[in-house]
Amino acid sequence: MIKVAVCGAMGKMGKEVCQAVQDCPTTELVAMIDIASSGMYHKIEEAHRVQDIDVLIDFTQPDSIFENAKFCLNNGIKVVIGTTGLKDEEIEYLKNLSTEKNTGCLIAPNFSTGAVLMMMFSKLAAKYFDNAEIIELHHNQKKDAPSGTAIKTAALMAEAKSDFTKGNCPEKETIEGSRGGTSYSNIHIHSVRMPGYIASQEVIFGASGQIMTIRHDSTDRKCYMQGVMLAVEHVYNKNDFTYGLENIL
Repeated sequence: MIKVAVCGAMGKMGKEVCQAVQDCPTTELVAMIDIASSGMYHKIEEAHRVQDIDVLIDFTQPDSIFENAKFCLNNGIKVVIGTTGLKDEEIEYLKNLSTEKNTGCLIAPNFSTGAVLMMMFSKLAAKYFDNAEIIELHHNQKKDAPSGTAIKTAALMAEAKSDFTKGNCPEKETIEGSRGGTSYSNIHIHSVRMPGYIASQEVIFGASGQIMTIRHDSTDRKCYMQGVMLAVEHVYNKNDFTYGLENIL
């Protein structure tokens, strides 16, 4: 049995993950960790002192994930990271630490197989379009913007070409931020935060006389659980660093 701890266990995603771990015949939920809840571990360090943990799944907050991941890797705990908001340099640091400690680490901006396919399709389409923008829409309790999925999508598209604003005229924003944030290869990302959404993303490609939109919508957090459990199995059996669920599908 794979002994699993869940950090952020009382969050909306954390509760689903705990249930998925309990329902899986090859995993055992040995620790629920949440700083804001009584009756369970408040910190990873507390759980580590008491429980033998093979894999920790983290769905917490952007301001805590980096330190959480460092603690796990430095203490021989393999880690699956679903929390977004890590900076590029933090991801690179964790990659190096994972290699140094020979301890598995998987970071996935999105665990939905449909969302991963959207990113892969967008990377393919990027070869054929010179203009593209991304709109991501999430619930209004999401703290980081843009989403990790949008950033990962832009990074994949940027592998195809260096600029997605071909032919655009010089711009001046009369309201700052109107054009969204500018990411890799000048891809504009627009973030919407609104009650009613869980997670949605549109990647819009344009060319003379045509528009193509690739869209994915998550309507239930259960759609992420298959990917989460695949990630747990992967890091348990491997000691490598992986960024993106598409690399293990």
